[in-house]
Amino acid sequence: MSQYNSDSRRLITDNCPLTTHLYLAHKLLTFTLQQNQRMSSNSTVLSVLKLTASIMELHEENTFKIRAYQNAAIAIDKTPYPLEELSDEDLSALPDIGTSMGKKIREIIATGSLQELNDLLKTTPAGIIELFDLPGIGPKKIRTLWKELGIESTAQLLEACNTNQIANQKGFGEKTQENLRKAILFQQEHSKKLLIHEAQQKGQEVLSALEALINNASISWCGELYQQAEIVSSLDFIVATDHTVTTLNSIRAKFPADWDMAASTPFTLRGNEKTTGMPLTIRTCSLSSFESQRLLFSAENNHLRHAVSDKETFLDVCTNHPAQTEKELYTTAGSTFIPAECRVGHVEWELAQEQKIDQLITYKDLKGIFHNHSTYSDGIHTLEEMAQASIDQGWQYFGIADHSQTAFYANGLKEDRVLQQFAEIDQLNKKLAPFTIFKGIESDILNDGALDYEDHLLKQFDYVVASVHSNLKMDEEKAMSRLIKAIENPYTTMLGHMTGRLLLRREGYPLNTYKIIDACAANKVIIELNANPHRLDIDWRYLYYAEEKGVMISINPDAHEQAGVLDTHYGVIAGRKGGLLVSSTFNTLSLEEIKQYFTTNKK
Repeated sequence: MSQYNSDSRRLITDNCPLTTHLYLAHKLLTFTLQQNQRMSSNSTVLSVLKLTASIMELHEENTFKIRAYQNAAIAIDKTPYPLEELSDEDLSALPDIGTSMGKKIREIIATGSLQELNDLLKTTPAGIIELFDLPGIGPKKIRTLWKELGIESTAQLLEACNTNQIANQKGFGEKTQENLRKAILFQQEHSKKLLIHEAQQKGQEVLSALEALINNASISWCGELYQQAEIVSSLDFIVATDHTVTTLNSIRAKFPADWDMAASTPFTLRGNEKTTGMPLTIRTCSLSSFESQRLLFSAENNHLRHAVSDKETFLDVCTNHPAQTEKELYTTAGSTFIPAECRVGHVEWELAQEQKIDQLITYKDLKGIFHNHSTYSDGIHTLEEMAQASIDQGWQYFGIADHSQTAFYANGLKEDRVLQQFAEIDQLNKKLAPFTIFKGIESDILNDGALDYEDHLLKQFDYVVASVHSNLKMDEEKAMSRLIKAIENPYTTMLGHMTGRLLLRREGYPLNTYKIIDACAANKVIIELNANPHRLDIDWRYLYYAEEKGVMISINPDAHEQAGVLDTHYGVIAGRKGGLLVSSTFNTLSLEEIKQYFTTNKK
């Protein structure tokens, strides 16, 4: 049984209006909501099992029991179908589950919790749970902070860091203290923000609820949601109505939010969304000004302030010229239409002037993807299942790049397993022809910049994605030296997730991105735009510079399951923001062009 629904997936390749790319986003969001609903039990079970193991370790429970929960969590994380659809026999037969753990999983599915966990939580300060979200600190260190220093919350931990109480504790030190302080501040700064895929899901929930409340009105996302920003800091909506007072009173009375009437106006409601605490703004406008007002409250200031004539900026056009559509506003400004996701004040006006907006990358231009994982390493689906997900997208090829041998935590491939995978790829290519699976690897960049295979094996891959996964705390000089050495390696085809950032979780390691791009240009190395919405790395703001230097960009989802291939969509949106053209996107090349590239560039 697979969670992958090829019919739903295929919707992503439908012809979509390039007016805003929101059609494509809606299709992806619809599928994601369906998948989340089907897999919600798995997510709940996984969270409860992981938390139970952590709390047990915090309380120094039996080591074997802790390991049983940890192993069960790993098994559930790799289960690609809804647990509630399994019989008790099939559930117990999953790796590291068994009859006893199977009963606990049934309890979680039925109640959303576990009595064993609830009992542990009764003797655990509530604020302690916050500490588990901090990177670089586990149950053992949390126990030390709790028992030795009486720290029971992130606020108390920050105070202890600021007063130098952590550095002298055994197992910590000044570096750990500073890293914890930075992590807490980073967490506080981003605590009420969502990544784009999460924000769109929440935004759709709010939109549906508002539509059910409002009669005789048009309503839409605006702001960062409409622009599809990679990080969303507020949920903004605009309502076109001829009955402003009635509409806002109805929303205020019936929609569950913490409204701030002091910050609101007769035309705008402001407050915070209940479940996320995110700022929530609902604006109203007349029916005739809906298009222009939505644009004004969604585009970046630098976009709006662009001079379209000696006398007017685009802001003036939007303010002074009535229009029935957004396209009319750009026509009035003497410009070709600029889609919503591109209105970021970067290079969009230059591209419009050069008549290149229609040359920006779109999802339908892609012919395949290269950074993906399977059950050979830490993926959920088999190599054939992952290839099938690409076939269902109408793509011509699929590149597998499982983790390399240094990534032991991700079941990285030793040489014998690489050769085993090669043999399976050869068989599948005969079976799936003309569709082609390319033999790749995500090779870890070691501390000194070397790749973690010998040359005799590296030369057998069609391509190598070189990525950093460990020792992310280097200073800029060491980090730069490490990456540039990897880029100069003759077997490096592609630089994976350049900065190692995880949006809203951790900053990237310190790099001079322009110099890294220069090094890739000099060594003819492709740069990955990692499309996973948690990464979106390389940052889109550097894409235009890469294009100027002649560096090709490959949009890859870093997919660990079939559903992950559609994350490519987020990479396309980021690429469009950065001015990425079809001609500069590696995976728009045809199958034959890719084969020729790999053959020509073979070391």
